[in-house]
Amino acid sequence: MPLLSLKKAFPDACQVTVTKVQTKRDWRIFINLPWLLYKNDPFWVPPLKTEMWDTVNPKKNPLMKLGPYQYFIAWVNGQPAGRIGTGIDEKLNREKNKKEGYITLFESINDYRVAKELFDHATAWLKERGMTAVTGPQSPSNGDDYRGLLIKGFDSEPVLLNSYNPPYYVEFFDRYGFTKFFDRYAFYYDLSKPVTKRFEESVAALKKRYRFTTRNLDLKNLDRELVGIQKLLVRSWPENWPDMVPPSLPEIQDEVAKLLPVAHKDLLVVAVDEQGEIVGLAIALPDYNQVFKRLNGRLFPIGFIKFLWYRRKIDGGRSLILMVDPAYHKKGVSAAMYLHMFESALQKGYRYGEGSTIHEFNTKMVNDAIRAGGVLYKIYRIYKLDLS
Repeated sequence: MPLLSLKKAFPDACQVTVTKVQTKRDWRIFINLPWLLYKNDPFWVPPLKTEMWDTVNPKKNPLMKLGPYQYFIAWVNGQPAGRIGTGIDEKLNREKNKKEGYITLFESINDYRVAKELFDHATAWLKERGMTAVTGPQSPSNGDDYRGLLIKGFDSEPVLLNSYNPPYYVEFFDRYGFTKFFDRYAFYYDLSKPVTKRFEESVAALKKRYRFTTRNLDLKNLDRELVGIQKLLVRSWPENWPDMVPPSLPEIQDEVAKLLPVAHKDLLVVAVDEQGEIVGLAIALPDYNQVFKRLNGRLFPIGFIKFLWYRRKIDGGRSLILMVDPAYHKKGVSAAMYLHMFESALQKGYRYGEGSTIHEFNTKMVNDAIRAGGVLYKIYRIYKLDLS
């Protein structure tokens, strides 16, 4: 399907129309739109289309189970020119005592008129349902995937599950009236730089002093482990995270079920105290974007063979979860889990890692990332717009 030029605005006489996504054909156009927008962008990594179909399937998407939602497509002269999703996380609103909606999966050609029409329809839909503000772009699945608008770091490919967008999206959000809600950081780690002996000795001393150890997640007793993890998350979840609440045990089980097929057990790390209680959690995944780049969204039939071949060549990963019990803050737990994962990554031949995404106001984790050698190289922004 042809698409309007990304570099040149369409003529003034052209009309932008926006329609709701209702049919399977609509969903196909919605899902396929990025392939048209980014076909000449060297840094875009095509997601698996099967995964995107699951993302917009209310039976498989946990966010769609938390409240009403609606998706839209923008058209110009019968051609798809943009898309957006919007909805209401009623659980989050209830627990945070607010009336906010979200937007997600925004895409647009390089013409503000398309973006404006999409924003108009999304915000009108939310106002009709009594919402007083909207935030986003949020994760389309209430997870850690595609959250935030990239505002820094356009000169390299994103790692697994992180967002990518052209720089002009920032102008569109600013021009419409969105303002910064908060930023999330991504730190790059050059694994060719060895950990110092002093760092190793410091970690060993802290583990001995505060009586904790690190180990891999026990996959043979996963149900028991997940109960301990859920308790840890409740204890350690920062109260000042405005867009997230601690996940329930079923939500954790669903998320882990998605992660395990692509995870390496050596990169799933917990810290435990003398009684065996989990006091820290660190999860990293191989950077499968290295593989997805070669599949162009299709896993079958030939893509699966490519997947099996190229996944053996992955040489980087993303650390996407790091949580520590408040009682163990400043006791070396995060450093110990980092060292555990670092050693595992080296054994796998990894040359880089990314720690992401970290809330800007999580100063402790930001400082830990810098002390561990991380370099801030990408920033993802969550915007907010007052609807009252």
